[in-house]
Amino acid sequence: MSFASCVAAPAATAAPFRAAAQRSTARRACAVRAMAAPKIGEAVEKGYVDQMPAKRDARRAGVIMHPTSLPGQYGIGDMGADAYAFVDWLADSKMQIWQVLPLVPPGRPIPGIREDYWSPYSGRDAHCGNTLLISLDELVKDKLLESSELPAPYNLTGDVDFSKVAATNEPLIATAARRLLALDDASPLMAAFKVWKARPEIAAWLDEAALFDAIGNTEGLVGKDWWDWPDALRRRDPLALAAKCDSCAVAMEDFRATQFLFEKQWLSLKTYANSKGVSLVGDMPIYVGGHSADVWAHQALFLLNKADCKPSAVAGVPPDAFSDDGQLWGNPLYDWPKHEEEGYTWWAGRLGRALQLHDEVRIDHFRAFAAYWQVEATSSTAKNGEWMVGPREKFFKGIEKALGGAPIVAEDLGVITEDVVALREAIGAPGMVVLQFAWGGDGRNPHLPHNHYENSFCYSGTHDNETSQGWYDAQDDATKLHMQAYAGISDTEGAAWGFIRLGMSSVSKACVFPMQDVLSMGNEARMNTPGVASGNWAWRVGAPGTFSTATAEAKKLARLAAVFDRVAETGPQAPVKPVKVKEVAAAAAAAEEPTATVGKKADGKKKKK
Repeated sequence: MSFASCVAAPAATAAPFRAAAQRSTARRACAVRAMAAPKIGEAVEKGYVDQMPAKRDARRAGVIMHPTSLPGQYGIGDMGADAYAFVDWLADSKMQIWQVLPLVPPGRPIPGIREDYWSPYSGRDAHCGNTLLISLDELVKDKLLESSELPAPYNLTGDVDFSKVAATNEPLIATAARRLLALDDASPLMAAFKVWKARPEIAAWLDEAALFDAIGNTEGLVGKDWWDWPDALRRRDPLALAAKCDSCAVAMEDFRATQFLFEKQWLSLKTYANSKGVSLVGDMPIYVGGHSADVWAHQALFLLNKADCKPSAVAGVPPDAFSDDGQLWGNPLYDWPKHEEEGYTWWAGRLGRALQLHDEVRIDHFRAFAAYWQVEATSSTAKNGEWMVGPREKFFKGIEKALGGAPIVAEDLGVITEDVVALREAIGAPGMVVLQFAWGGDGRNPHLPHNHYENSFCYSGTHDNETSQGWYDAQDDATKLHMQAYAGISDTEGAAWGFIRLGMSSVSKACVFPMQDVLSMGNEARMNTPGVASGNWAWRVGAPGTFSTATAEAKKLARLAAVFDRVAETGPQAPVKPVKVKEVAAAAAAAEEPTATVGKKADGKKKKK
């Protein structure tokens, strides 16, 4: 693959939720025909027997695993050989979905200044990529590093030590970026970099992110939130920004080059996945971090105090059965009327960026588009917030005008009121059901398979849950008996594969399983425990070469996908159709026919002159 092809502008996205919309249109057409139908006793209209119900969507299955959890030679999963091996394993398993967590740079601690815990959900920029995922081996292939410069392989198994990875790998990635910038202009890699950074949809976020990073690394400002910067910088005085761009030009170009290397490797991996029939599903938190280039560069689009630029209201969720104080997230809230005034341009750019990196995108906390919980920024808990009306369907119509649409999955978990359901159905977006949530309450529990609906994604669990086996081990006997009576799930089969079987059989058009469940792992492999600050996000699947030893799991997934009609009918994963005996005989007979047919009819007779 050429360098340029890895970073070329993506093809235009399809209209949002087109398949669902087409089915809806077909159903409305049926209703119209019914109203205009001939009267009782009259002949039916022409073409009556061709008026069949709209076909359902193709069914799919997949696996959720963040790239940091992949095997890797250098302390962390990366975009090297084992990422491609995982795609091959998915294809062998007949899995058509690889879902990942946010690819943004994770929240990073600054020793002695700021505590943070490497969460991809507390990233400092909504558009940039996590450069810790850059494969050092791929940089050697691009001749930006020498193999002799690479560290000895380390931490081949066990959890990621993010601080060690940053200290060990980032200097080498920085060296590769500088060598890229030192290439001759005629170099294909340099030419691709220049084309990439000049693309308007890239430059719109890249230049602001590079400047934000440069200012944040200035002596005296390290670890400070942008609203605590000198007034000229926080209020974006043009002369002050121009001076900073001049003084930080080298650092800003290094930043751009590093982001280019991330994008080049990721899009190469994405292209390979697509060639194997695997769709990449990304994850987008609805809110962005307060200390981010996104808020600093677009202050008018957020609820900020005019006096000091700090957030005036922040996001969270109200008290519930799990928390008396609710959850205070602290993200600045959007000024939705301002977003409407600008035609949702910022949002269109954000979704457009997500769809450059993924084929589909899950939007976390979808319910906030219907109504969101607003808390005063000075509050210490989320208890005293209030519900505010969200942008609702107007937002999605605006996005469609600006972007041409976006195939999203709506994360609609938690307390879901009727307006959230109505909004999701109005735009045709699939929602979510989670099998671990199915066993409380009565038979109307929406997560029980008999209550699932076709336009949904079914999960055994999410990144915030226990593994399915870990969850099952903690259940009481009554719950286990209920699961056995309802779905035949028992200790013999194991809860993980019982849930996988149950998800495969669901009416949901897609089902996705954490890799930990595929491997029947317990809570030692849990990805995240909400409310616990440290020790999260670090799980890894195993040592390099792990997927060559997971053939039994691949065969089980492929078998279940075939049983429950989740194998692709077309494309790279489609099964080879057996050739019928009659077709073989006909082909053999045709091969024995004389090849010279000039001047003859198909039946071998001479043409009349």
